[in-house]
Amino acid sequence: MRILIIRHGEPDYEHDCLTEKGKREAQLLADRLTKEKIDHFYVSPLGRARATAEPTLKRFGREEVIKDWLKEFCVPVTDDNGIRQGLPWDLMPKQWMSHPENFTIDKWQDTALSKSGDVQKEYDMVAASFDDLLKQHGYEREGMYYRAVKPNHDTIAFFCHFGLESVLLSHILNLPVYVLWHATCALPTSITTLYTEERQEGIASFRMTSFGDVSHLYNYGEEPSFHARFCESFTDETRH
Repeated sequence: MRILIIRHGEPDYEHDCLTEKGKREAQLLADRLTKEKIDHFYVSPLGRARATAEPTLKRFGREEVIKDWLKEFCVPVTDDNGIRQGLPWDLMPKQWMSHPENFTIDKWQDTALSKSGDVQKEYDMVAASFDDLLKQHGYEREGMYYRAVKPNHDTIAFFCHFGLESVLLSHILNLPVYVLWHATCALPTSITTLYTEERQEGIASFRMTSFGDVSHLYNYGEEPSFHARFCESFTDETRH
């Protein structure tokens, strides 16, 4: 099995849609994806993800299949000073790096930061929903890996959001989610690719072969969007 996790195009967050640049990105993404064999499409219910998927679905002659759990991972948290920060994937370095537990797969859930909101509850819901879907496609979670009950070569595409993508990768690859949220960045319309490997019969794990690929933009001279990144230097005029 192959999984494609696709972030939406450059967003207009206020109106939950795409900017004009985002619409161009979505068309270039469709150019790229129509060269692929994709068997199943699942889409976040939010407008910016649906607008990103639309050109691709139209070219494949397919209807969108909405999954509510693919929406952005929006769980407010509170820092050590009791200040409500908003989202766990948008924190200053000291706010999450000062807790060594956030760098481990089995302890990040125990920090005061995580417990200040419903981070684990929402994470577990997304993970369980994802596993239920994979079970329908032949792979059943067992501990840290998957049972290849009906192994196949299908490709599944998910159109979603960066915060949510990090949760999926954390669960699939057994990595701490805070590190993925803050040490990686999947730019708009980027494609992350994972394959199953069944090196022991009936036992499958996932391996990521590319993360945040935006080659479809570079191929047509479209500069990748800055959205999801922050200022390279403090004096820059870009996002802080």
